Amino acid sequence: MGKLEDLIQELCPNGVEYKTLGEFSEVKTGKGITKKDCNSDGAYPIISGGIEPMGFYNTYNRNANTVTISRVGVNAGYVNYIKQQFYLNDKCFSVIPVETYADKINTKYLYYALKTVEGRIVEMQSEGGVPTINTQKVYSLSIPVPPMPVQEEIVRILDNFTELTAELTAELTARKKQYEYYRDELLTFGDEVEWKTLGDIGEVSMCKRILKSDTSADGDVPFYKIGTFGKTPDAYITQEKFQEYKAKYSYPKKGEILISAAGTIGRTVIYDGKPAYYQDSNIVWLAHDESVVLNKYLYYFYKLNPWSISTGGTIARLYNDNIRKTLIPVPLLSEQQRIVDILDRFDKLCNDISEGLPAEIEARKKQYEYYRDKLLTFKEKKN
Repeated sequence: MGKLEDLIQELCPNGVEYKTLGEFSEVKTGKGITKKDCNSDGAYPIISGGIEPMGFYNTYNRNANTVTISRVGVNAGYVNYIKQQFYLNDKCFSVIPVETYADKINTKYLYYALKTVEGRIVEMQSEGGVPTINTQKVYSLSIPVPPMPVQEEIVRILDNFTELTAELTAELTARKKQYEYYRDELLTFGDEVEWKTLGDIGEVSMCKRILKSDTSADGDVPFYKIGTFGKTPDAYITQEKFQEYKAKYSYPKKGEILISAAGTIGRTVIYDGKPAYYQDSNIVWLAHDESVVLNKYLYYFYKLNPWSISTGGTIARLYNDNIRKTLIPVPLLSEQQRIVDILDRFDKLCNDISEGLPAEIEARKKQYEYYRDKLLTFKEKKN
């Protein structure tokens, strides 16, 4: 940061001017295009408000290195920076410095500056109906405009942060592919091991049915439905009902693998032993003896999606009989443990939010946001 501090002290010791977008840029809406106009062979991404392009097109209407702001929809207010030539849909604005400011505003600096006020842009959404942002409101946004050498040094520093995050994200993607490869290899067996059906190993179990009238928006014990399974609960039951049903009916043991049996089939959660209740028939588990198959071995086997799914109804469903008939290789317990130990290391690296690559990526993102906001906070120059 020493170089930046020296530049500020030399070039703008008394503060910097703040300018509205209307003073130095043209905020212009793109041109409408539909899905049927997309061309899979097109060279130019269609930017339409989302984080990812809506498709590709065979011509472009904006140059590379342009800042965009989503104008309509759930992402209205999202600020993006497009490095290549692209087609801008009418769901977005482009923000381009006018000719008289072309040598006074670094477009990448403009992007970073607008990211610091992205929350304010989101707040400009119209109320009711489809969220929409008015051009004139965007024109009223104000950002600091320091001398060009200061802008360029800020861009250099922040680019280093984003490049490091991109490298970590690429490494995570590679590790996940490596993890999937080794998981598939380690769980591929022939006749050298015994094969059993899951019905031979244990019994498919589920919690007792809970009526909607037994739940509330808040309470003592979370009740997970298929829509909140593995996420944040939105329903609860009383401690009394939980203790009653837990004592009378089937209930998972700590470490057993819960499976989603409707909607998105085969999502898994390792039951952590904490008080919770689960929607009957939609969330099930295999109650079995770990002297035959380890729970964690089952967890990784389930990741292979070995299910035969019934799709006769409107919602795909994994019936108990589908689970019972599923074949699984059953090597010795020592081999199961070896496989689990290897895959645990990969899983921790790829998915652990406290120690693995995701944790490091999250830490870098927070560090980047901290320094971005700090670097783009200037004392305003008094006229």
